[in-house]
Amino acid sequence: MTDDQFTPDGERERRLGAGLFEREMGPSSSMAHLYRGEVHRMTRWRERLDRTTNWAVTVIAAILTWAFSDPGNPHYLILVGLITLAAFLGIEAHRYRGFDVWRSRVRLIQQNVWAQGLDPSSDVEDHAWREKLRADYNQPTLKVPFEEALAHRLRRVYLALVSVVAAAWLIRVTAFAESGPWPASASIGMVPGTVVTVAVALTYLGAVIIAVRPRTWHSRSELREYVVNDWVDE
Repeated sequence: MTDDQFTPDGERERRLGAGLFEREMGPSSSMAHLYRGEVHRMTRWRERLDRTTNWAVTVIAAILTWAFSDPGNPHYLILVGLITLAAFLGIEAHRYRGFDVWRSRVRLIQQNVWAQGLDPSSDVEDHAWREKLRADYNQPTLKVPFEEALAHRLRRVYLALVSVVAAAWLIRVTAFAESGPWPASASIGMVPGTVVTVAVALTYLGAVIIAVRPRTWHSRSELREYVVNDWVDE
C-alpha cells in the first residue's frame, strides 16, 4: 500500500508536479520539452505574421502596377491600396500581440535557464522568472499594447510600404496627371485635391509618429541596434 492512498486528494493535487523541474536539465528533461513546445508555437505565430506581410506586399504591387499601366486609370485606386495596407497593418499588429505571448516565454527561459547553464558563474537574469512563468501559464495575457504592436510592425515593414505607396500616389497626381496641375489633379469627385492631399499627408504623418515616438517598450524580445528607452518589468 503506497503513501498516496493515505494522502487527501487536495494534498495530492498540491504535490502534483512538485520537483518536476528540479532534476538535471538535460536534453530529455521536462524543461527542455517545455522549451521545444514554446519555440514551436512561437514559430507558428511568426509564420502567420510573415503570411500577412506577403499578402500586403503582393496586393500593393498589383495595385501600383495597374495604376501606372495606363494614364487614364484613376489615381484614387492607389489610395484604396493605402487603406488596404492599413487593414493589413491592423491584422498584423493583432497577430504580433499573440506572437509576443509565446516569444516572451521563450526569452524568459533562454535568459534564466539556458544562459545560466552555459555560464553557471553568471547570475540569473530575473530571480522571479519561475513565478512569472507560472502566472503566465495560469492566466495567459497579452503583454504588448495594440499601439506598441503597430509601432513594431511599422518599424519592421509597414512604414516602408506606406512610404512607397504615398510616393507613388504623389508621382501619379503630379508627373502623370492629365486632369490639370496639382493639387487640382488630386481631387476625387466633389472632394477638392487640397483636402485629399492634406488627408494623405496627415495619414503618413500619423504613421511616422506612431513608429518613432519615444515610449517605454513592453516587448523585451526585439533585436535592437541601440536602446530606445527603458524596458518595462512585467
